[in-house]
Amino acid sequence: MKIKELINGPVALIICAVLWSTGGIFIKNIEWNGLAIAGIRSLISGSFMLLVTRKRIHFSVRDEESRVDKKGTFAYWMAAVSYALTMILFVTANKLTISANAILLQYTCPVYIILLAPFLTGEKNRPSDYITVVGVMIGIVLFFADGLESGNQLGNILAALSGLSYAIATIFMRRCRERSGGAMALSHLITAVVCMPFVIQSGVPSLKSIFFLLLVGIVSIGIPSILYTIGIRNVRALTASFITMLEPLLNPLWVIIFAGEVPSTKTILGGILILGFIMIRSIIQNRKK
Repeated sequence: MKIKELINGPVALIICAVLWSTGGIFIKNIEWNGLAIAGIRSLISGSFMLLVTRKRIHFSVRDEESRVDKKGTFAYWMAAVSYALTMILFVTANKLTISANAILLQYTCPVYIILLAPFLTGEKNRPSDYITVVGVMIGIVLFFADGLESGNQLGNILAALSGLSYAIATIFMRRCRERSGGAMALSHLITAVVCMPFVIQSGVPSLKSIFFLLLVGIVSIGIPSILYTIGIRNVRALTASFITMLEPLLNPLWVIIFAGEVPSTKTILGGILILGFIMIRSIIQNRKK
């Protein structure tokens, strides 16, 4: 039995989010700047992805007669470029500001999807989508209320921009879902090429940094990249963004385990709101179906 038959869309995205959530604590342990980390991380994860899937990177989409499909190629490159931008912005923000800020501001993504998806994909939003977004955003604000009062403002701005680029990536990954694996691999190549000058400038990393670079490349990005391409083919763009919101919920758990930081009451309340609204939305939409 193939992995795609064992792991359906939602399950693949849940596992993906869990592994993504380890990225923040790994990045903090790497003694390099954000751009250098993003470059090496994508080089490792992209190579891992190609090795496991045994696929090649394509630079265009072709039809059955081997002619270039312009619309398909546009969506393919939009998915790859926007996801590459998301990775670069998020890693850089994570080094400049506190992890909570970076994750919170990136996960404004559903708001942008609701605004853009009807025009870019033709997917119609439901009333429960709008209600869930409001509830989730309130939950996230509560979840990281203490963290927003501190942190570098440049890092906060970059994290907010990563939310927009992540929304665009999610929408176009959905549009080219049959080729989302190729788009994901291409995004890692773009990131590695763009950031390579910063890698060279940073010099040889320490043994500790090499260890965490391997972890962040394979565990936090490589394996999740494969799972994400499986999941995004079978769920709506907005649904994918809601499921992957498990990442900002789980990230503080690793902080508790490895750094001994206990979350505040606001954090716990925010987490309950987020999970609660997502669960209620799923129940309502399943009943309608």
